[in-house]
Amino acid sequence: MDWNIRLNRALDYIEENLCNEIDFDYAARLAFCSRNDLSNMFFLITGIQLSEYIRRRRLSLAALDLQNSDEKIIDISMKYGYSSPTAFNRAFQIQHKVSPQYARSRKIFLNSYPRITFQIILNGENKMKCRIEKKEAFKVVGVKKTFRNDAVENLVPLFWRDLPQETYEKIISQSNGEPKGLLGLCADFDAEHTFDYYIAASTKNSDVQDLEQIDIPEATWAIFEAEGELMELVNRIWKEWFPSSGYRRADNSIPDVEVYFDYDFPKEHYTYELWYPVIKE
Repeated sequence: MDWNIRLNRALDYIEENLCNEIDFDYAARLAFCSRNDLSNMFFLITGIQLSEYIRRRRLSLAALDLQNSDEKIIDISMKYGYSSPTAFNRAFQIQHKVSPQYARSRKIFLNSYPRITFQIILNGENKMKCRIEKKEAFKVVGVKKTFRNDAVENLVPLFWRDLPQETYEKIISQSNGEPKGLLGLCADFDAEHTFDYYIAASTKNSDVQDLEQIDIPEATWAIFEAEGELMELVNRIWKEWFPSSGYRRADNSIPDVEVYFDYDFPKEHYTYELWYPVIKE
């Protein structure tokens, strides 16, 4: 099925349920992907988080109800999922810059966000180096930090920059497995809230003290080779490769893996691989 149709089916469901509790797992199934993938794809295409888009759409419809109906403000707030008039008032003022009471009493222009419809055009102008490989299970050890998925700024580079030298050297000292090099792992991704990021190394050592451990199961991986800006590659993978590859991302229990071959990372220019666990559709 065409990728545009899949994504628009998910958005149709979301649009039809703006006044109800949205089942993100069901929306993802309509798009034939995981909840994590739906959130990633939406963000990479639109530049906003799916949860923020839904908030904007609900407040846009709430503004229309305020100006075109006699519904009580408290009923409108509950209709669009707000537990209290105070929470609704705060969110409404952030988006529309006026209170719900003021919006109702005056015929003013409010900030309306229209429904999004996807039309992805695949150009394929620049090739991507990709190979599909089945890998045995492996173990990684490292340090973990939890990040908010809806953060305005990407704070992961600061995690790398601020890593104590002693910890950095300890991770490197454990690197004796495959894949070789320093690893960055995105794991335990909650589509609406947080994800865990690990700076780690693959190891065969059985007893490693003071470092987090993750066991990566046997899986089939789409492995992309690249140089330079990571997020540029991530955008291209989700916008171009996945829609046309015949593969989808595998179980969310398996993390994405960044493989940096130079132990002096991060540098301005570096070579790396990006691994996605995949399943043939």
